[in-house]
Formats: sequence, structure tokens, C-alpha cells
Amino acid sequence: MDIDGGNLATSLVSGTVVGIIIGYAVKKVLRIGLVIVGIFFAGIAYLRFQGILNVDWDKIELVSKNTIMTVMNSDTTGNTTNLIFSNFGLPLTGSMAVGFAIGFMKG
Repeated sequence: MDIDGGNLATSLVSGTVVGIIIGYAVKKVLRIGLVIVGIFFAGIAYLRFQGILNVDWDKIELVSKNTIMTVMNSDTTGNTTNLIFSNFGLPLTGSMAVGFAIGFMKG
């Protein structure tokens, strides 16, 4: 097995850069989504405090449990993703994972 140093370095650098960009973007999107969800729940709490809205917490609990069970029982093996990343090779996927962690922490 012949390992070309240029291709290895290119895979490591490009994987790290792409991972940083993806990690940064994911953290920003999550932050915006959490702010929106927080504002939504604050609005519900305010409306409930004012007596405008009545929340059936038992019904919400039942629906959320059913949704979680459906997600947990679904087929989420990720075989397609594993095949795609195995074709890229270990240097690219490893450096992308490290880059994702860096981008997520710095984002």
C-alpha cells in the first residue's frame, strides 16, 4: 500500500476546514432555534399566567412520549452514511470530526 503524503495532507486539511465550517453553522442554527423555542414557551407561560390559555399538560406528556417512542423505534441505523464516509477514508472523516468539534466549540 503506497501512501501519498500530498493526498493525505490535502485530506486532513480539507476535512478539518469543512468540519469547522459545518460545526460552526450547526451551532449557530441550534442557537437560533433554541431562542425561538424559548420565546414560544415564554409566550405560552405569559398567556397561561394571564388566564388566556389553558394547557393540558397530561395530553402534552402523552403526545411527547408517543413521539419519542416512534423516533426510538424507527430504523435509524445510518448504513448509507457509514458507506459514504467509509469511501472517503479515515484521514478525511477523522479530520472532519475534529474540525466539527472545534467549530462547534468556537461557534
